[in-house]
Amino acid sequence: MKYFDFEEERIKQEIKKLYAKRVLIQMPQGLKSEAPRIAKIVEKAGALALISADSCYGACDIAVNEATELCADLIIHFGHSKFVKHESVPTIYVETRALTNTTVVLEKALPLLNNYLKIGLATTVQHIQTLNDAREFLVRAGKTVILGEAGRTEHAGQVIGCDYSNVKTIVDEVDAFLFIGGGIFHALGISLSTSKITIVVDPYDNRVFSVNEDAQKILKQQWACIEQAKNAKNIGVIIGLKLGQKRLEDALKVKELIEKHGKTAYLIAIREVTPDALLDFPTIDAYVNTACPRISLDAPEKFAKPLLTINEFMITIGEASWQSMLKKGLFEN
Repeated sequence: MKYFDFEEERIKQEIKKLYAKRVLIQMPQGLKSEAPRIAKIVEKAGALALISADSCYGACDIAVNEATELCADLIIHFGHSKFVKHESVPTIYVETRALTNTTVVLEKALPLLNNYLKIGLATTVQHIQTLNDAREFLVRAGKTVILGEAGRTEHAGQVIGCDYSNVKTIVDEVDAFLFIGGGIFHALGISLSTSKITIVVDPYDNRVFSVNEDAQKILKQQWACIEQAKNAKNIGVIIGLKLGQKRLEDALKVKELIEKHGKTAYLIAIREVTPDALLDFPTIDAYVNTACPRISLDAPEKFAKPLLTINEFMITIGEASWQSMLKKGLFEN
């Protein structure tokens, strides 16, 4: 059974149109098993296929460095919509839409929505095509349904791992959010960014559930990290080296603030921010992460030292309050 649309015909047409001779295939973890099959399609279109086996966490993580080193003249990036404004290597985005049916699961959501009239509808790019049907279903059930404008994303109603501006634009207009998609990751982002009840409609596991208890657990963990970091003397400022995560100017401003408050700052450039990588710096007491703000939020206990977003760091030095951060959102670095 085919679960996703890999747009095979479009891939072949684009390769021929661009006269590509060497193509780098990039996929997130859940799609990598399809890479060998896609490689054969690329080669039948007349180009050499190269498969990136490195991790890929989003559209901020385009493999331009790998493509340059391999002399690839085209990247085919699967599973995300365009996020980076300019890529130095031509890049085709294949959004890889899911072919699942959400109607049956939506019916299960109605009891959880009994107390809410105005519903904000959101999803990832894989399920964007289901939003119209979902909206009609909810309207027939007596609900008022609102979608946030596209904003910094490609589609209305779309959220991505680090950007919830879509749902934040309608937070005052809705009573709760309904998220269509697999797992808990993006739904947690909605809940943490809006402080609203967030219900997941998961068409893969055919289940419906709320993420708000999980969101409250994360807030408590982050509060503990902030309190611990207030005593830090030596602070590492992380600079992400991935294309869509490199924010050197922000890192320099954070370093200046740290030193202004009498603490010592160290700039640390890294591509993959992992607990093991940070263990190499035992004299550093805490970190401010200017790369992807989602790195520590889902499992802060994995890191031996506090790992804060910029907003959280501002609380530790007394230049912001916990309430203002919650209003702004944990992900708004």
